[in-house]
Amino acid sequence: MDEAGEHNAATQKDGLAAQAADEAGKTITEGLLKHIPQIVESCGATALFVYVDALEDPGQDLWPSMKAKVFRVTKGQSCGADSESPHCLRVPDVPMTRIGRVKIAVFLALSRGLVKRKDRIVFLSGLAASKTLDTVIVTEVGQEYEIFSTGMDLGEGVPPVLPEVIERIVDIASELGSEGREGKGVGAMFIVGDIDRVIPLTRQLVLNPFKGYLPSERNILNCSLEETVKELATLDGAFIIRSDGVIETCGAYVRTASQEEFELPRGLGARHHAAAAITAVTDSLAITVSESTGSVTIFRAGRIITEIEKPRSTGQKQMLSLVRDRNAGQYSPGLQS
Repeated sequence: MDEAGEHNAATQKDGLAAQAADEAGKTITEGLLKHIPQIVESCGATALFVYVDALEDPGQDLWPSMKAKVFRVTKGQSCGADSESPHCLRVPDVPMTRIGRVKIAVFLALSRGLVKRKDRIVFLSGLAASKTLDTVIVTEVGQEYEIFSTGMDLGEGVPPVLPEVIERIVDIASELGSEGREGKGVGAMFIVGDIDRVIPLTRQLVLNPFKGYLPSERNILNCSLEETVKELATLDGAFIIRSDGVIETCGAYVRTASQEEFELPRGLGARHHAAAAITAVTDSLAITVSESTGSVTIFRAGRIITEIEKPRSTGQKQMLSLVRDRNAGQYSPGLQS
């Protein structure tokens, strides 16, 4: 067979493989959609979260007779007529793991008061690119360490802050963690709520860039402010934000008097400890972005509520695999290319 024939054969083979994968994905999706009501009922779940971007028709009517609350999760505007409904949860449009998507969606529902601690929920997720639903997660809010890293009463886990403000900050933090600025990683911290007690526990590292502007001009809900916030995130220090979204200042150094040792995972630095400290002594919420990993971590009452990890690249996964093999005594330098 000549070179052209080999190329055509390979192309045909790839096409058949892709078609088989599409058919398999469609079969799995149809099976889950058919049986998910029974799964929800048998688990005693009070809520079902569906990643609708992985559906062929994101706006389709989903189980209208289901007793459990159904929440549509999307990165865009895939909720159809329910786009403005509280049952439509928009997660940041950045690369995200399945578990990361679950964490953010459940946290946003919690911040809106749509779910509460100990609620049993079912999350149906999958791949938007292939329009395949292939993952079912059943968990209890606040009980599963992988979803929420604290046993605190999450009913009191969100301060009196406008839900849309929390969503906006999580959105910006996720984009900073995923994209950085000018190709470089960016570390950042946003402290929101209880500013009357927060501000006395901080001092300015730089002149306040927001001083003198009208509240409407420095509200984080103002879409025209997004690039300004991302650019100022490159400065040292934290953003201090009111419960209604108005940014009081940025470049603020947190100096709490608390000497308490916080039980944080190893590898977290001064920014994360400062976030734990300020939320331990005030009624605020802190959201941090790790400069080294891009992970977004949410703090409340001195503890981590949840952490959303940035997906690792193929190269990072291969390196971690090599390290694990080496630690297991299976690594051979001669296998490197």
